[in-house]
Amino acid sequence: MNLFEKKEPVTVEVKGHILICPICSNNLFWTRKAQLNTAVATFFKLDWTDRSATCFVCSDCTHIFWFLG
Repeated sequence: MNLFEKKEPVTVEVKGHILICPICSNNLFWTRKAQLNTAVATFFKLDWTDRSATCFVCSDCTHIFWFLG
């Protein structure tokens, strides 16, 4: 199972700054969405109401950055 689309990693800008991985100093990332499930919503089978985050995954060391909004 491949969690990433067959796209090339890209540079990411956040609030006017290029995102740099603090682990390996790489500046190329894959982008994906992740749902932020809560226990209450899951209990009532309403997971679709929970918020999502945008994740940037370092293409070198796979460190993950999570951003809301």
